[in-house]
Amino acid sequence: MRRFPQRVFTHMMPNVFPLVMSFAATDPSGGAGLQADILTISSMGCFPLSVVTAITVQDTAGVEDVLAIDSDWVADQARAMLEDVPVAAFKIGLLGSVENIATIAEILADYPDVPFVLDPVLASGRGDELADEEMLDAMRELLIPQCTIVTPNSIEARRLALDEENEDDDPSMAECAKRILAMGCDYVLITGTHEQTQQVVNTLYSDRGVVRADRWERLPETYHGSGCTLASAIASLLAMGSSVPDAVKDAQEYTWQSLKAGFRPGMGQYIPDRLFWARGEDDQEEPPLPN
Repeated sequence: MRRFPQRVFTHMMPNVFPLVMSFAATDPSGGAGLQADILTISSMGCFPLSVVTAITVQDTAGVEDVLAIDSDWVADQARAMLEDVPVAAFKIGLLGSVENIATIAEILADYPDVPFVLDPVLASGRGDELADEEMLDAMRELLIPQCTIVTPNSIEARRLALDEENEDDDPSMAECAKRILAMGCDYVLITGTHEQTQQVVNTLYSDRGVVRADRWERLPETYHGSGCTLASAIASLLAMGSSVPDAVKDAQEYTWQSLKAGFRPGMGQYIPDRLFWARGEDDQEEPPLPN
């Protein structure tokens, strides 16, 4: 039976599992949020630690309500674990409030050498608003300057990079990346799922320009939790010691496979099958090699 990604597991010592801490909201559907992070991190061969930032009411179609956890509780959850075990990477998803953003930024500042992946969850797949302008400003000022890599889709990248004082501002993806990088992060991976292109083009940028651009077959369905899957996979690979470009490449392959094997348990979007590799070789399809 094939294990994925095969090259990730070959260099790991038996019974040694890098710990990845996820700050995110719960998702009762299991498609996104903490549940998606836990599944992905485990599937990649790491051990997940979870900090609840918010509780959501949602299904596979969309988000109905969000209840942010008190920021003191967020801090206590994280500090309790960080004082007990070594964390090899952080992954940040839906945050719930400005207070939570400030609290998490303060915590991460104490661990500047630990890789930090930010998935800026600004809206649900159907467009439910999950972050207001005050939260966007807090992300720009407090979180992004500490990031190893930010992983917005093209819509999120435009919102993060938009010059609100210029009504005619319509930056290209390259310009969006440049502006986000100027906020202080090391890398930006902009995913092209929402763009009207024949293939999905995901582009990794650094202050040196384009690091890599990968093209993937565009799958016919819409998915709940694809961004969580990608960001958590990147965090896991960084926790194992991969470089950012290599982690981005392998995480894209893992995510494509999980989407390809996705299933529709309800009346809404498809959910990625993050344990596709455990279903048997006969059920798997090799992904197209990225260009």
